[in-house]
Amino acid sequence: MARRRRGRPIDGILVLDKPLGLSSNRALQTAKHLYFAAKAGHTGSLDPLATGVLPLCFGEATKFSQYLLDADKAYTSTFTLGTATASGDADGEIFEQMDASHISECDVATALEQFRGEIEQVPSMYSALKKDGQPLYKLARQGIEVERKSRRVVIKQLELREFRPGAAPEVDVYIECTKGTYVRSIAEDLGKALECGAFVSALRRTKAGPFTLDDSVTLQTLEALKENEELRQMDELLMPADAALEAMPLVRLSESSGYYMRQGQPVMVPNAPCDGMVRVALETGEFLGIGEILDDGRVAPRRLVVAAQ
Repeated sequence: MARRRRGRPIDGILVLDKPLGLSSNRALQTAKHLYFAAKAGHTGSLDPLATGVLPLCFGEATKFSQYLLDADKAYTSTFTLGTATASGDADGEIFEQMDASHISECDVATALEQFRGEIEQVPSMYSALKKDGQPLYKLARQGIEVERKSRRVVIKQLELREFRPGAAPEVDVYIECTKGTYVRSIAEDLGKALECGAFVSALRRTKAGPFTLDDSVTLQTLEALKENEELRQMDELLMPADAALEAMPLVRLSESSGYYMRQGQPVMVPNAPCDGMVRVALETGEFLGIGEILDDGRVAPRRLVVAAQ
């Protein structure tokens, strides 16, 4: 007999503004506890040093978390020049330090040009990637370094927003990138290009897929609502599960077609796209899940939500 989950069977996406110093998993567990949710998951790790947009999926929304994992991201970050750390951020041990007062804003702007567009990155040893089931950052903390394959990522936008000169110059940047991009790797590679070292001293995610900071909620807000027993207001902060899929074409089904799709059967849909994955909803607006256009034009169910009882 399956073990029954403790907690409320709530569904939806909470766009959390993750605070400084908290791991993504700790932020998730805190939010899950506040909601007393039966099922929850996050959509890609943010380092404890990082703050900002962290979508959390509850209940049926967890079925679509992969689409947020695969989505483009945007960040604002500060790189400090003249120092290199083991982890590429402010939490790492310093292994190289020098006076970088000779570095100019023009030097930085020129060096950043090589990091725009499609580039190859070697993931940091302090990343959450796994080697033989073990996260790299755990191996790094044991003093173990393993070979990592470079990955191809796309830096869609890289703006130099401010430069503060001095012995340890600071560079504020804005980055829009594809999944799997490591901002700390950009900082480290910039430091190598300038031959002075660099690390991430501040990092804030401003966007993940369709979600921005304007959509986000702080843990303090949730804690205040919970303390005042305003559970309805908490639930109203949750976005629908299909909010993560806005980039996907939408097809609407009649009640009868929706019934057959819920039975696992492909159905014909007038004016549907010719191919690819689609969001599927009833004509009433009720979200059913994700379907795929077959060669014969029918829409086959691929990932459906459980109908509310």
